[in-house]
Amino acid sequence: MTQDDERPIAADALDRVTWALRRAEWAVQARKDQRLRPQGIAAAQYALLISVHNHPGLTGAELARHLNVTPQAVASQVARLEGRGQLERRPHPRHRHVQELHLTDAGRDSLRDADAVIVEIEERIAEKLGTKKAAQLRALLNEVADVVREA
Repeated sequence: MTQDDERPIAADALDRVTWALRRAEWAVQARKDQRLRPQGIAAAQYALLISVHNHPGLTGAELARHLNVTPQAVASQVARLEGRGQLERRPHPRHRHVQELHLTDAGRDSLRDADAVIVEIEERIAEKLGTKKAAQLRALLNEVADVVREA
């Protein structure tokens, strides 16, 4: 396989594990966005809400690191979700210039509804793969994450 500049590219470039992971992620994200859109929430907002739910009091910078996105991306989504009354900022108990993020009741309701959609997607995957293969896939993906972090 070659590119326009004729430098060789490995013939198996599109058969790599990393490419398969990316294709799967694109498919999952597209399905999440499609299924969450009627609820007025994007997959990225779901990820932010569930992260704050699981780690209440995160700062914007901590949340950005947790989600592996830029602080600007988090700030934009936080402002949007705060404007909808789904998130609130509270003063940090020790650092007066730092604010913690917390879900509001509306945020918890929205997250609960969105999570039901995500559960349906998960169930569809498990239904097609079977319970055993789905568990194996989850374990393998966790191993991949660990290997890449160690590299």
